[in-house]
Amino acid sequence: MKKILIGAGTAAVLALTTACGGNGDTPSADTNPATTSAATEQSSHNDSDIMFAQQMIPHHEQAVDMAELALRHATDPVVKDLAKRIKGAQDPEIQQLAGMLRKWGAPGESDMPGMDHGSMSEPGTMSDQEMEQLEQASGSEFDVMWTRMMIRHHQGAVEMAKTELREGSDAEAKALARRIVDAQEAEIREMTGLLP
Repeated sequence: MKKILIGAGTAAVLALTTACGGNGDTPSADTNPATTSAATEQSSHNDSDIMFAQQMIPHHEQAVDMAELALRHATDPVVKDLAKRIKGAQDPEIQQLAGMLRKWGAPGESDMPGMDHGSMSEPGTMSDQEMEQLEQASGSEFDVMWTRMMIRHHQGAVEMAKTELREGSDAEAKALARRIVDAQEAEIREMTGLLP
């Protein structure tokens, strides 16, 4: 009788231990893939993606400012047409970049004191003094100065976009970087052809 009770007790303890262990293991096994998947979605971007968006916004904003100047002051209709296309392409890209930063929970330009295109050091960015010189220029002098500055500005954007393609991880940011490279390299070739 003692052997039966001891055997039954041991079996009960084993069954209870296995049941507890099984219950404890199963939920964590079931929740791990979901947790991993959520973590992967949240970490689809990296620091390079954030830097790309944060720097490209003020860079694009300056290009839009320069395009607006050309729409008012350029005498060459080809320069005016280029300015219109640049403004039309880069305004929506600014909104897309700002949307990415919001999605990632990263600070945007307005959240970072001192961040404006006059004081930033993105490649190709014009200084405040250069922008003043451009504003004061007129006639064909304006057209040539604007074209030279915009070529340099575009080269900076292409450099930043190529860095994003090499170092970024977010699919949307990389797709935008590819579009920037393709569009702005084509415009650089077009603008180079306008210079005397």
